[in-house]
Amino acid sequence: MATRERQRTGGEWRVRVGTEETSALYDPGVGGGGGLFVFAHGAGGNMNDRAVVATSRALNERGIATVRFNFLYKEKKSGRPDPMPKLKDTFSAVVERTRAEIAPRTLIIGGRSMGGRAASMLAAEGFDAAGLLLLAYPLHPPGKPDQLRDAHLPSIHMPVICFNGTRDPFCTPLLMEEVLTRVTTNWEMHWVEAADHSFHVLKSSGKTDAEVLNQMSDTIRNWVERREKENRNDR
Repeated sequence: MATRERQRTGGEWRVRVGTEETSALYDPGVGGGGGLFVFAHGAGGNMNDRAVVATSRALNERGIATVRFNFLYKEKKSGRPDPMPKLKDTFSAVVERTRAEIAPRTLIIGGRSMGGRAASMLAAEGFDAAGLLLLAYPLHPPGKPDQLRDAHLPSIHMPVICFNGTRDPFCTPLLMEEVLTRVTTNWEMHWVEAADHSFHVLKSSGKTDAEVLNQMSDTIRNWVERREKENRNDR
């Protein structure tokens, strides 16, 4: 009964990560379609930053539940990101808590920028999830296209959907397209025309940031529905 109540109403959790704790927030999707996205923030953000909250709400409105959380460094109000092993441990702990509390039929992992990269590292290690959702994947540091963060990507075997802006200094389109020739999984790549790393678009694009978010969210909803159908067929 308690678990069903949490599914309906959502709420904040305290999640243990080793000897430490962090915050997470469960937001149910309208209509309860079954898909749930464990949503990690970027290096400079947190679980309550404007972009994370706006994206979470847009997905909730489309029937996708979300669990957003803070990495440990952000929970301590530090600006210095944790090492990748600790980022992955935090992500894993939040997923474990999500499964215990919600038991979603279709669980998607991913996030913005660094958070998505941490999820992709887990996916490359065979993490148990129905898919990987990447928002502004940081393929390389700005101005350093020779320092690619791609070595693990060919090891990912779960379905992937990835969004990057064509003006994103962290992801040169030609480099990403070349990297994807070495990836064998079902990787759905979406380029957001005239968008930067925050998916802010130029006025000359003829679109607003809100319109871009709505279009991305519609695409994500359709992709999650396909993952849900695959899960039903596998039973």
